[in-house]
Amino acid sequence: MTSTNRIRLGMIGGGQGAFIGGVHRMAARLDDRYELIAGVFSARPDVNRASASELRIDPSRCYDDVSELIAGESGRDDGVQAVAIVTPNHLHFDAAKACLEAGLHVICEKPMTLTADEAETLAGLAQQKQRHLLLTHPYVGYPLVQQARAMVKRGDLGRLRMVNVEYVQEWLAEAPGPDNKQADWRLDPKRAGAAGCLGDIGTHAYQLSAFISGLTLDAVSADLSSMVEGRQLDDNVHAMLRYTSGAKGMLWVSQCAPGFENGLRIRVVGGRASLEWAQESPNELWFAPLNAPRQRITRRDDWLGDDINRGVRIPGGHPEGYIEAFANLYQALADQLNGAPADWLPDANTGVDGLHFISAVLRSNQADGAWATLPPPVGKERTSGDQR
Repeated sequence: MTSTNRIRLGMIGGGQGAFIGGVHRMAARLDDRYELIAGVFSARPDVNRASASELRIDPSRCYDDVSELIAGESGRDDGVQAVAIVTPNHLHFDAAKACLEAGLHVICEKPMTLTADEAETLAGLAQQKQRHLLLTHPYVGYPLVQQARAMVKRGDLGRLRMVNVEYVQEWLAEAPGPDNKQADWRLDPKRAGAAGCLGDIGTHAYQLSAFISGLTLDAVSADLSSMVEGRQLDDNVHAMLRYTSGAKGMLWVSQCAPGFENGLRIRVVGGRASLEWAQESPNELWFAPLNAPRQRITRRDDWLGDDINRGVRIPGGHPEGYIEAFANLYQALADQLNGAPADWLPDANTGVDGLHFISAVLRSNQADGAWATLPPPVGKERTSGDQR
């Protein structure tokens, strides 16, 4: 029996052996706003059924494929209202398109699709059907990331000069074993797309920099490498960034750097001050005014605004982390579905912008680092007026 007060959630992917599906389920449960009631958890029938059983899904609502899920749920008064797509990249587009066409809200892993054309199709469809498409960039759910964005927006840093962002990992520093399911599809161009490390974590770094700075990226000069012998996709990316405002930036993402576990870090530098935040120490934000001591900002109730405090669940000093940040996306989407605004959420247009970024980086790399221009994000003109 499902609760009428919870959003009825379906899931595509995320079966036994998957990582991100479990994260989505924990995030959806944290504020008790969703109930997982149906899904297609694996393309393998035995794993699909076993996964549904573990998750206590009614066997009649464990479907063989996406079309069966849509057909089976659309005829029910208690059918799913939103679907989380947590599959490898190459399956995102068809599943999201089918769900949007059926009038369902979509929660999708990134990158949203394999190509910018596919992303634009989904963005147009979401607008046409008046349905939400949440793209799960969870790092923007951290309260101090939102605080950094607010400080930049109100001018605490002055005119922005530089944005440096890096996301560095070691988990693919060697060729993975044959049973490493997470590495298997990420290193396969047919399933991951043309971008390896760039698509997997580079999109997170880029989106985080855009979210905090508010700047529009004009062009990139990039160098991609496959440093592990025999690897078909990139595992290391260096890129120079030019913004329409005149600000400069650098991006480094790598999955082959020994000693780095999950090193997502950003520095935003303005004329009056700078900010620094690192995901491995997510409950502190460093603010450094010109000619003054650095200040450590934490999740104190008397510092954060009410809109940011909505995503804080426990008192300051008690550590919050990745699951809570991820849950803030689900919480805000639930608010949207109940009529409340949440304009900070990554959406279909964010997905389009991310695919344009990937495309520009790939073009620049193919041209030996020549500058490649990006189209402006949806709703923004290519002017110098985006400076906060």
